[in-house]
Amino acid sequence: MKKNIVPIILLTIVAVAAYFIVLSVQEGTKQAQNVVQPFSDASSAMQTQNASMQTQVSDLLHPTPTIIPDPVTIIHDIRALARLETIQYSVEKVITAEIGQGNFGFLFGDKLLFVAHGVVIAGIDMEKLGPENMKLEGDTLYVTLPPAEVFIATLDNAKSYVYDRETGALTHGDTNLETTARQAAEQEIYKAAMEDGILKLAQQNAEHFLEKFFEALGYDKVVFLG
Repeated sequence: MKKNIVPIILLTIVAVAAYFIVLSVQEGTKQAQNVVQPFSDASSAMQTQNASMQTQVSDLLHPTPTIIPDPVTIIHDIRALARLETIQYSVEKVITAEIGQGNFGFLFGDKLLFVAHGVVIAGIDMEKLGPENMKLEGDTLYVTLPPAEVFIATLDNAKSYVYDRETGALTHGDTNLETTARQAAEQEIYKAAMEDGILKLAQQNAEHFLEKFFEALGYDKVVFLG
């Protein structure tokens, strides 16, 4: 009987010892967490502060412009238009604008590379088409259309940009150089469209469109003169 009691007592002692060991480990873990937590909070706060500092520095180096439009709007002219737009060109040109590129260009020179995207729209001004420009003989309608013209030749500012700019060591650059480049780009875009025959295509498209229009009105045969 005594031999059976001894193992039970030993098991009981081991279980109690294990229980107190577990409690001790849990308490030690809690104390360690309490010690580490302030350092963790401080590290997190420091990271947030560094991120805020980086944002402020970025704002200083690359500020976002503030646009404040004048509340007063002046409308100078309103005109009724009757334009038949028959063709649109999308043109890209690379413009080099430079100033002071002589022997002292490295000191006082200014040079930029401007990538211009533009739109040219042409067609017929229908206000110039009157009864005297149309003649009906039998079942044939003879029409003399006004010549095609360019309505719009302008830059697409959303796609146009300064690709590169080099200024001399002793200058901040010419403030009007980009404006000059933009004006030259508009002229070159217009010139490119004209050289490609935009007016001829605009005239052909107008005749094709108006032929269907007049046929829908009941004229079986339409002939364009001029």
